[in-house]
Amino acid sequence: MQRGGYKIKVLNTINFQKSMRYNPFVYIRSEKDILKLVNTIIANTKGDGEKSGEDFWVKSERLFYCALIGYIYYEAPEAEKNFTTLLEMINASEAREDDPEFQSPVDLMFERLEEKDPEHFAVRQYKKFLLSAGKTRSSILISCGARLAPFDIRELRELMETDEMELDTLGDRKTALFVIISDTDDTFNFVVSILYTQLFNLLCDKADDVYGGRLPVHVRCLLDEFANIGQIPKFEKLIATIRSREISASIILQSQSQLKAIYKDNADTIVGNCDTTLFLGGKEKTTLKEISEILGKETIDSFNTSETRGRELSHGLNFQKLGKDVPYLFVKSSVALNLS
Repeated sequence: MQRGGYKIKVLNTINFQKSMRYNPFVYIRSEKDILKLVNTIIANTKGDGEKSGEDFWVKSERLFYCALIGYIYYEAPEAEKNFTTLLEMINASEAREDDPEFQSPVDLMFERLEEKDPEHFAVRQYKKFLLSAGKTRSSILISCGARLAPFDIRELRELMETDEMELDTLGDRKTALFVIISDTDDTFNFVVSILYTQLFNLLCDKADDVYGGRLPVHVRCLLDEFANIGQIPKFEKLIATIRSREISASIILQSQSQLKAIYKDNADTIVGNCDTTLFLGGKEKTTLKEISEILGKETIDSFNTSETRGRELSHGLNFQKLGKDVPYLFVKSSVALNLS
């Protein structure tokens, strides 16, 4: 591929030592990008027993993350704009139930920022977070720390301190980005979800703002093991709009039930926005039924004759066109065989 003029990029979440570095903070351009990053983190770091709904705790965590990332984006030096700084700020945060007047180092940082700019995005988010009581804030801080526990691994922090991916250049020149993920362990899948979320949004914005709606180099995403990537927020909308910007995506799954497990009611919308379906066989009943319905019925001609005996012999002929289910044999890695 290098001989063909491609630049090679690799994100390896199985062996960090063999991966190029990826820093999501490099691709934050505005406050809406902060919100997208926070939403992706929350959507892909849910515990097994955690409710997926928008409850008080999740909303409070979102405020806290937005405040800290907003502070880092606007106020931190370039070298400190990364998850390591975010973790340090969370670790430096504290709330005391028995001392409402207590201020942590992070509280003091935001207090100084408010004196300088009361309408600062980060300040406005943090003040909403502070509306909760001390005991409640302590619980929120614990939840935030637990959600980002994978960053306690030094190798992951080092992987995401700087950036070599250059995601915003994929539509400018020939580039091959390989994303290597585990098919048995989803611990670090949230990193891949963040990357794809930023990639799609960056390329769409660049197509609109720089190239008049279409990228000069077509970007094709071969999303193998799509169910193991995690959830890309608003993917049902992205898949419907990226094609006009010279971006395409091939979603590869073991069964369609995998898609429904992650995207719920939006799974049908995602499938509906895929122009072509290639089925290599399988045994999952829901998928087989859906594929059979897509293939449709076979039209057959039906002739019925009747004979009435009485004083006079009479004959009748009835002709109908009927729909009949077509029997198919699905063999893995082979074409569907019509058995009719």
